Amino acid sequence: MSKNRERDEAIKARCRLSAMESAFRLFSEKGIEAVKMADIVADCGVSRQSLYRYFSTKTDLVIAIGVWKWKEYISNYVAQLPSERFEKLTAAERMKLYLDSFIDLYLNHKDFLRYNYYFNSFLANERPNPAQNRSYVDVVEQLKEAFHGLYEAGRKDGTLRADLPESVMFSSSFHIMLAAVTRYAMGLVYVTEDGAPERELLLLEEALLKMYRN
Repeated sequence: MSKNRERDEAIKARCRLSAMESAFRLFSEKGIEAVKMADIVADCGVSRQSLYRYFSTKTDLVIAIGVWKWKEYISNYVAQLPSERFEKLTAAERMKLYLDSFIDLYLNHKDFLRYNYYFNSFLANERPNPAQNRSYVDVVEQLKEAFHGLYEAGRKDGTLRADLPESVMFSSSFHIMLAAVTRYAMGLVYVTEDGAPERELLLLEEALLKMYRN
């Protein structure tokens, strides 16, 4: 690839990322339905023509951001794990780290949780075709594959219940924890003055661990 081609590709990548960053912030703050593509153009400075060259439709943009943010979060969270002793952890201990990641989302990434809330509602209404949604489905499949490794480790070391089907354990843990942290991030849960969402989320995590541990 020539230097000019490399430069052009780098410029396109920066513009595309700039548009996604602006869209993510606007969508997280105002909701996806409330934000128009013109609002994103005005915010990021990328031309309308360029924006539609990167993303043919608003739905394509919304899905691309969902894929980007999930991959980014997973990569960053995994990088923080104690790699030097991770292999020595029991499957039950790894399960706790997995559940901890949802609490980390609430504590440090409320904007992402708000985006994901609007994302699910938007896609439920838009009903993207399988080709449009393929990249996002691939991310979910990667999460399932990672959980499969955890589940198999639990069967081998005996620290996780083997009588619970893998699909049930994955679906219940993912949906219960994600729904809980999302509701707190969206302000949909009443919290008393002395209440602490983190404490309540830790209690929920412990309840799930008791259910899954052997």
